[in-house]
Amino acid sequence: MSVLDDLQDWQAELRAQFPIITANPDQAYLDSAATSQKPQAVLDAVHAYLTTANANAGRGSYPWANATTALVNRTRERVARFLGDPDPSRSGVHFVSGATEGLRTVALDWLPAHLRDGDEIIVPFADHQANALPWLEARDLLARQGVRITVRELPYQKSSFDYDTRALAELVTERTAFVSATHVHHVYGGNMNVHRLRAAVGPDVPICLDAAQSVGHLPVDVAALDVDFVVFSGHKAMALPGSGAIWARNLRGPHFTPGGWSGTPNTAGIAALEAALDWLDAAGLDRIEQWTVALAARLTDTLRRLDGYEVLGCQLSLAADSVVQRREGIVTFRHRGIGASDLGFILAAQGFMVRADGHCQGRAGERDSSVRVSLHVYNTVAEIDRLLSVLTTM
Repeated sequence: MSVLDDLQDWQAELRAQFPIITANPDQAYLDSAATSQKPQAVLDAVHAYLTTANANAGRGSYPWANATTALVNRTRERVARFLGDPDPSRSGVHFVSGATEGLRTVALDWLPAHLRDGDEIIVPFADHQANALPWLEARDLLARQGVRITVRELPYQKSSFDYDTRALAELVTERTAFVSATHVHHVYGGNMNVHRLRAAVGPDVPICLDAAQSVGHLPVDVAALDVDFVVFSGHKAMALPGSGAIWARNLRGPHFTPGGWSGTPNTAGIAALEAALDWLDAAGLDRIEQWTVALAARLTDTLRRLDGYEVLGCQLSLAADSVVQRREGIVTFRHRGIGASDLGFILAAQGFMVRADGHCQGRAGERDSSVRVSLHVYNTVAEIDRLLSVLTTM
C-alpha cells in the first residue's frame, strides 16, 4: 500500500478542519509556500483570546494583561519545545512579523557586534532574497563604520541543487565568522541537508537557518541540525500573518537580543502560533511530510514524461520510485511554449491557485519566471490528478 493510500483517511479528517478549504471544494489552493491556510482550532484560539483576554503584554497587572503576558511567555516555551531545543535555559525565543524581519534582525542587531575587520561570512545567493539581502545590508552598515568584511557565496551542487559541503569546507578560513543557509528551498523544494554544514564549517562558526519552508511542514530538530539561529514565519505554519519567531541558541557569539525598545507584540498572532504548533504536533509532522512529499512525487512523476514541461531542481528525483531525496511538497516548473504568467492565469481559471513569477529568488537563482505548486496536508490526490489532467492538454 502506498503512503497516499495508507494516509488517506487521516488526511481527509485533517482537511475537514480547514473552513476555507471545505467552503471552496472546486478550488485547489496550491500556494502554501507563500502562506498556509488555518485550521478551525487556530481560528478558535484567536477568537477566544480577543474576546476573553485581549490586553497588552507586560504593561499591566490586571487579569487580562496578566493572561496576555502568560500567553506570550508560554508560547516562547512552546516554540522551543516544538523545535526540540536541548537547553531552553540558555536559548531565547523572540517574536517577529515573519522570516524576513527575523533574518534582518539577526543581520542588523546581532551580526555587526560579532564581526571584526577582515572577517568573512558565507550566505546563499540562490535562495530567497530574505536570506541574502540582509547580510549585504549588514556589510554596508559595517563599512560605514570602517569595518570591512567579505561576503562569499554559499556553494551549490549543480546536479542536485543541494549545498556543496565539500566546496564549502574549502571555502572556510580562519576568518570565516558566520554562515547562513536555508532548510528547504522555496523554489527547488529540496531539503538542503543543513545537518551536514557543521562538519564543513567547524565547531565555532555560528549558523543561521531560514526555516520558513520547513517549520510547520516537517519535523525540525535544532539539536540534530546544530545551528545557532532558526528563523521562521508563523503564517506559513498555520498561524496568522504577521507572526513569526527567532530561536537563538546563544552558544556561539554574543547573546542575542533584538535592538531597540520592544513595543506591543502581535498578541493575536502569538495566540494563533501557540494553537498552530499544538495542532501540527497533534496531526503529526512526520505524517504531514510523508503526505506532501508523496503528492509532490506524484506530480513530478508525470511532468517528467511530458515533453512540454521543464521541472526545476534535481532531475534525478523526479520519478515516483526514485531513491534520490524527493521534493518537500514544492514543485516548480515551466512550460516550454507558454509563459509562466499566462500559465498561471490559465490554471487560475481552472480553479488552481498557484504562484507564477520569479519567487523572490536571489541573484544567483533562476532568471526566468516559473510556476510553483506548493502543498500542505489539506491538498488531495484528486487535486493533483486534476491539475495533471489540465497540464497534459497544454
